[in-house]
Amino acid sequence: MILNRITGANASEIAHSIEGLAQSAPGQQTPGQPLPTIRELASALRVSPVTVAAAYRLLRTRGLAVGQGRRGTRLRPQSSPQPPALRSPLIVEGVVDLTTGNPDPELLPSVDAALRGLHAGTHLYGEPVELRSLIAFATAEFEADGVPSGSVTVTCGALDAVERVLREHARPGDRVLVEDPTLPGFLDLLASLDLIPHPCAIDDDGLEPDAFDRALTAQIKAAIVTPRAQNPTGAAMRTKRASDLSRILRRRSHVVLIEVDPVGPVSGAPAVTLTESPPERWVSVKSTSKFLAPDLRVAVVAGDALTIARVERRQALTVRWVSHLLQRLTLALWSDPSSGRRLARAADLYSQRRTSLIDALATRGITAHGRSGFNVWIPVREETATVQALAGRGWAVAAGERFRVRSAPAIRVTTSALAPDDARRFAADFASALRSRGAAPA
Repeated sequence: MILNRITGANASEIAHSIEGLAQSAPGQQTPGQPLPTIRELASALRVSPVTVAAAYRLLRTRGLAVGQGRRGTRLRPQSSPQPPALRSPLIVEGVVDLTTGNPDPELLPSVDAALRGLHAGTHLYGEPVELRSLIAFATAEFEADGVPSGSVTVTCGALDAVERVLREHARPGDRVLVEDPTLPGFLDLLASLDLIPHPCAIDDDGLEPDAFDRALTAQIKAAIVTPRAQNPTGAAMRTKRASDLSRILRRRSHVVLIEVDPVGPVSGAPAVTLTESPPERWVSVKSTSKFLAPDLRVAVVAGDALTIARVERRQALTVRWVSHLLQRLTLALWSDPSSGRRLARAADLYSQRRTSLIDALATRGITAHGRSGFNVWIPVREETATVQALAGRGWAVAAGERFRVRSAPAIRVTTSALAPDDARRFAADFASALRSRGAAPA
């Protein structure tokens, strides 16, 4: 029993003890397992209930536990030194893997061909850290999407950019608004920085304006917003929604806007932005991973001059710069004369595959969400049972628990490489799984 193994005389020691138990034997701690009540643990350790409550708050800010009101505090699915998003899931042979969130490799440009034509000289200390031609190209891309581009820099991927901005504008214990559900990488990053995620409801058009307005209290230091290809729901903002949210944000000068475009030109939705009339502090992050190559780890970032300068200074103290080999390769792939046609074709195919699954589910009375991107979000009553039932029918899907803070249960299905025939077969198996359990869709 976990109660008997927790030790500590203050909040930090108690939180450290529980974290150690979860890390040393993760298989023995069931995801969602309740922690002792505050009074139970306080009595067992002979400390004040206030001390235990403080320990549980520490666990929640580190992403190790989740508070559920009257149902108490429960362990999150844990957790190892290697982030779960980077692990290869154990997929049984013969099971179709719809969990990855990866692009279709067949729709990515040829890195080999670009490398053969790459002319990269030696880059030395003291030389410009950014490839000027990449900055110029990225500036034009931002301007085409309506994003102000007076200050632009390069980072080692989108999450690297988000982390650097948060480190410059937030402190441990601060609250950061996130879409709910959201990318697990954002939740893991906030936990690593001792920042508290503040969930905000979304619909198929993105953040709900009324919920956004209510959520932006004085305690919120930053807001992470995905205008299109939202992961996991596929939400995509229309121009009016983006304008409504931008207007709300302009009244909150204390909030830093972190806008992330994770899929870019292959998202299947037009670019919209909350930065046409930007707040005082903001960035807009374009990842190249989903349309050029995940292994590039290159993102371009536009923002206000102060924030971009801070990001560049912080980067100069750590990785120094993003490899010019990677910057040149990114530019070569992105600016290739055939790039426009290839990206348009990829966007069409991704949209067809995503829509095929949504339509196939709809014919069986099952509602699913996914207006853009690679993923479809399907509300269910029981995530674990649904995941297991589909695995038994040859499909691996992602339980929604890793993506949710307060939102309702669901599963995420990656459709980037899902053929229409397979989409129809999946829909039939999904409906069969629901019938076999005597359940209905959520």
